[in-house]
Amino acid sequence: MLEGLDFELEKGDLVAIMGASGVGKTTFLNLLGALDKPTEGRILLEGTDVHSRDDRGIARLRNENIGFVFQFYHLLPEFTALENVFLPLLIRGMDKREAKNKARHVLKDVYLEDKAEQKPALLSGGEQQRVAIARALVNEPKLLLADEPTGNLDWKSGEAIMRLIQEMHQKKGLSSIIVTHNEKIAKFCQKLYVLEAGKLKLFHLP
Repeated sequence: MLEGLDFELEKGDLVAIMGASGVGKTTFLNLLGALDKPTEGRILLEGTDVHSRDDRGIARLRNENIGFVFQFYHLLPEFTALENVFLPLLIRGMDKREAKNKARHVLKDVYLEDKAEQKPALLSGGEQQRVAIARALVNEPKLLLADEPTGNLDWKSGEAIMRLIQEMHQKKGLSSIIVTHNEKIAKFCQKLYVLEAGKLKLFHLP
């Protein structure tokens, strides 16, 4: 349970959140991403209360402003990498040709332009996570939320994913939060918070 928790993410921050299993890291991320609604308190995005909108308005806010990356890639297996990436643009109402072109550009950003027509089953775990990152970024979000983005990968692949997240964070001007249990992954971030007993404590990274 999260109780009396205050947290402010400054624009441009790349923050790691650590904590023991079951302490509420994913719940915290879901609250920040407007996937869950707090029983008390408010979630503000650029000064606006996220939950002052109706469900459709909240969904639109998520689609246009927040990119999500998960431990398990949640790619649609029947679709190609390109189709997985441009789907959020179609949901937003973009023309299919324009959506394809934009998705190809973002796949190039994550060094997967040569795998655009491959389906997820033919991609490695690291490549699937790159597709998931491209999908998270295709709508040009302001906020990137990543829940254990390297948790399903070996160290070499996980390190490559974190270097990519670092690169995209800077290149796209993002504000980013990475939930991880791995101290080595946390060191890729600028700030580290530890969640314990419903409270966040800021630690200074070496």
